[in-house]
Amino acid sequence: MIPNPNHTASNRRSYNLLLLCVAGLGGLLYGVDVGIIGGALPYLEATSRLSAGQLSVIVAAVLLGSVISTIFAGVLSDGFGRKPMMVVSGLVFVISIPLIALSHGYTVLLVGRLLQGISGGFIGVVVPLYLAECLVSQSRGKGTGIFQWLLTFGIVIAALIGMYYSYRVQAVAATGNADALFAVQNNAWRRIFWMSLPPGLLFAFGSLFVTESPRWLYRRGRTQEALTSLLRSRTPEAAALELAEMGAVRTQPDVSHKGAGSLLRRKYVVPFLLACVILACNTATGINSIIGYNTSILLQSGLTDLGAHWGYVLFTSVNFLMTIVGITLVDRKGRRFLLTLGTGGVMLSLIACALLFHQVERNDLECGPAVQGLVQDNETLSLKFNQEEAGKLLTASGYSDDRALAAHASFAIIYSYAGFTSETTYMRSDDPSAAAIRITRAASIPENSVKAFFQNPFADFDQAKTAPLKIERARMGRIPSPGHGYIVALALFIFVAFYAAGPGVCVWLALSELMPTRIRSVGMSVALVLNQFVSTTLAVLFLPVVSKYGYTWIFLLFAGFTVLYFLAIIFFLPETKGKTLEEVEQSFENRRPRVSIPR
Repeated sequence: MIPNPNHTASNRRSYNLLLLCVAGLGGLLYGVDVGIIGGALPYLEATSRLSAGQLSVIVAAVLLGSVISTIFAGVLSDGFGRKPMMVVSGLVFVISIPLIALSHGYTVLLVGRLLQGISGGFIGVVVPLYLAECLVSQSRGKGTGIFQWLLTFGIVIAALIGMYYSYRVQAVAATGNADALFAVQNNAWRRIFWMSLPPGLLFAFGSLFVTESPRWLYRRGRTQEALTSLLRSRTPEAAALELAEMGAVRTQPDVSHKGAGSLLRRKYVVPFLLACVILACNTATGINSIIGYNTSILLQSGLTDLGAHWGYVLFTSVNFLMTIVGITLVDRKGRRFLLTLGTGGVMLSLIACALLFHQVERNDLECGPAVQGLVQDNETLSLKFNQEEAGKLLTASGYSDDRALAAHASFAIIYSYAGFTSETTYMRSDDPSAAAIRITRAASIPENSVKAFFQNPFADFDQAKTAPLKIERARMGRIPSPGHGYIVALALFIFVAFYAAGPGVCVWLALSELMPTRIRSVGMSVALVLNQFVSTTLAVLFLPVVSKYGYTWIFLLFAGFTVLYFLAIIFFLPETKGKTLEEVEQSFENRRPRVSIPR
């Protein structure tokens, strides 16, 4: 037995609690990172005069920033350690808040959102990695679950903040004072971001009080420090056994091979590819886009502004509560069971959402030629979409209407300058506070040829500078009844319930548990880069696809990816419940894995 006079059972419990608290703060910060835009977006949209394309980029900027930081997170956490990178991620988030809240232009706002994403990318890699390497196998599922649980709580907090400002905006809107309404909306989205500052400060401060990962220390040859770190959370016997397992894995023959050949062995390639597939499919369920655009989806489904914000609060609350269910079951039923159940429910609920929107969107009317006639001589368009304007567009397009459609119509425009296509967000004729549609060349084409290449490499940037404004499509449809909106909201609640109890809890475990020790940090970075790339792509495409084809097709796209996710879990994912990281790693080396796959 290793003498351990400095670490009593009480001290170990206290330290394990500290680990869980810091992990929870990391999850809380990540959740605020993801969810804060949901409540702020309607007011940012109403006051910033950004195009739908720019708004899509602002929403997706967090995901893009995550891609950037995730690429380097593994290398940096290997070089500097897990603990310093957790501190840095908290500080980067703190810096991002004043940049966003004080911004008065697209560029500064974009930079602030990118920094938020960079912080989230570091947290998404380093915190689950740190937990997997520090927690005992019996509580690894619970510990990583708490990270996800507080992540969902962060999203709930963001939703409640948005709800508070929704009431304030509604009260001013009732007065009919347009200037006062603009002012309160402009202040609302800025204050929403200011209120997300405390979690960043708490996480950065809390990370200072944990020790470095024992596995990181051991790989650096700092064996005694690794043992000391283990002893803070384990009994002497368990610490000695785990240290011996680290040594056994480290001294396996393939480690001494020169070159990259040893990294192509089964125990590295198979879990790495499996983790990449799971991470990519997890975000391809559309979870981030549905969270970010939840209020907009509910508005288009037939709910009022206040009803949509309450729907978002309930949506995030279901996410939070069902995560508790997932945490309770993950170390009892196992990862594979929850993922199978969760992806099956997600798939069915997404199909239900697509069918619900199809009932409404199949009757949409095309008003493109009428809108084209409103384009001004300077190739711009300014249109206040209200009941009167909706009636004029219907008449000009040859449709007869008894004012029933015009009074409750939704409207979106697809337009282009040469090859650069953009779109407006959906407008409602029954929303007196909605800003006018303004389409200008400056807001629609890239600022320079470099950005133009990345936006559309086949378009002629010079031609776009003088090309006429072309209205590609202008969709007008009836806003569904509130009853339809409630059914859509229920389908979304079911979606997030199954996601939270299954993929939401298990995805971080799958990522950290499947990766072998030798490639864990870099492998997690690569897998998360793929994850964030998929998420960023979906976020950027969300509004264009919805504006052009409707919500039906975006939900069907998400459902299709979830089918692939479900099949990957059924046929390829092993169970890792109750196994040490070294046991999981060794199981992939054997021809017949020791980690059994339930049939």
